Amino acid sequence: MSTARTQRPHHRVWPKRLPLALSVPATSLWFNLEVAARRYPDKVAYRFFGHTLSFAQLQAEALALAGWLQGEGVEPGDRVALYLQNCPQFIIACYAILRANAVLVPINPMNKVQELSYQLGDAQARVLICAADLAPIAQAANASLEPEQRLHRVLVTRYSDAMPAPADMHPAEVASAEIDAWLRSEPPLPEGYQRWNQALAQARCPGPHTAQADDLALLQYTSGTTGHPKGCMHTHRSLMSNAVSGSWTQSTVESVGLGVVPFFHITGLVCFVLRAVFDATSTVIMPRWDRELAGRLISRYRVTHWTCIPTMVIDLFASPHYQDFELSSLVHINGGGAAMPEAVAQRLRQEFGLTFLEGYGLTETAAASHGNPPERAKLQCLGMPFFGVDSRVVDPRTLEELAPGEVGEIITFGPMLFKGYWRNPEATEAAFIEFEGKRFLRTGDLGHMDEEGYFFLTDRLKRMINSSGFKVWPAEVEALLFKHPAVHEACVIATRDAYRGESVKALVVLRSEARGHTASEEIIAWAREHMAAYKVPRVLEFVDSLPKSGSGKVMWLSLIHISEPTRPERIS
Repeated sequence: MSTARTQRPHHRVWPKRLPLALSVPATSLWFNLEVAARRYPDKVAYRFFGHTLSFAQLQAEALALAGWLQGEGVEPGDRVALYLQNCPQFIIACYAILRANAVLVPINPMNKVQELSYQLGDAQARVLICAADLAPIAQAANASLEPEQRLHRVLVTRYSDAMPAPADMHPAEVASAEIDAWLRSEPPLPEGYQRWNQALAQARCPGPHTAQADDLALLQYTSGTTGHPKGCMHTHRSLMSNAVSGSWTQSTVESVGLGVVPFFHITGLVCFVLRAVFDATSTVIMPRWDRELAGRLISRYRVTHWTCIPTMVIDLFASPHYQDFELSSLVHINGGGAAMPEAVAQRLRQEFGLTFLEGYGLTETAAASHGNPPERAKLQCLGMPFFGVDSRVVDPRTLEELAPGEVGEIITFGPMLFKGYWRNPEATEAAFIEFEGKRFLRTGDLGHMDEEGYFFLTDRLKRMINSSGFKVWPAEVEALLFKHPAVHEACVIATRDAYRGESVKALVVLRSEARGHTASEEIIAWAREHMAAYKVPRVLEFVDSLPKSGSGKVMWLSLIHISEPTRPERIS
């Protein structure tokens, strides 16, 4: 292939300090921790409310937990699920699972019984590691599975297992009374469940580490238009490609990150569980967003790198104390999940000299596939294709490449692409196309590219709702709403939200016997019990009928146009 053919527009403005592609290590992800622990044994890897975990301690505890997993029958390729908020135990468990040659399955801790049950059953998980407050949900979800699908073992940790006593904490590290009470809660343990500390105390020695670069390492669930989440299969190699990309953010071994984006999500997992260990940086962990605590932690630990969603920045600026925070240590702030309002981005530049670097990626691309380079960022922009990534804009019908400025579907190819959807060959086949001899992923997102190779998002072919960075798929919410005894039909759409960008709205047709006897608040309250909080409709409207096409399909797009004349631009 000629140089002219392979040269892409963004190569002409590519940062001179960076190579166009990276050499990706042909090792397992576990090896990265071995190297970091050997090089920097006493360096702080993670901080959690004043508790520190060094790289040597992280390795030692991961080894002990890997031995426990193997002692409980976990074999190479088995799936082990994590059902936790951000905490040191999450990182320890991740590396223990990888060391045991098993497959990590992170699960959103906001998921309720039905959602958890589906993912455990679909992944065929053998072991679940969860937080103490989530153990009752895990117990109910496991009981709902068929006997042959049920978990072999559940390991339970309290967040306070990795926290110092209140008297030993610096005032800047103390969370709100509500969050602190949650972190230190000790609910009763379901019968047969084992405590985290007891498992580690056994100090079992794991067998040989045999996982190879192309072995399955991660089963990350992402929702889809079928109404059920799909498991994206990532190998050690596909995850490694973005784990080694710290040079993009000008990260060094002395960098300090604020780990507040969820670790169960692909962005948090890659940035703060995988890349942070490869780069041997330090991470200050936050289990939940709290603007006052975030400001104090950035100030106390001189945080240099903050990966976030725009609503966090907006919320921090809304704090009456934000000018009292010492934020001068920040040198890099980036994120995605929603568009950064231009006014807020300008304020960041004027007050702190920081440019918010927006990016773009999918679970299928192991987080970032596009990003804005620090030295040449554009606002309201997805950025340029990442290391070794080739992205195009094509006509979604003919799949012919479009010229700069023309809107079409974004397709992408690179070393970070997933291998397919777990136990779903039909969805896998539909996700990829052959283009110029390479296997490109169809993102389902509409956008355009400018003359310099920067990409911009226009809309989505898919029906995803983007609420403060959380991806909500209407079909999944609809499937859950249909379980309510009063609901005959439901259509879920996006509605504008000044803070979240978008929120969930449900249009519901009631069963005839329920009309006049059911309040919208009743169904919303029911939804809070049966689905994650970010999926719950904030607005629920009763309608007599839903518009349908000649084939009987609900014309959801017309409902959006009726409900919302315009929709905000969104960035994944």
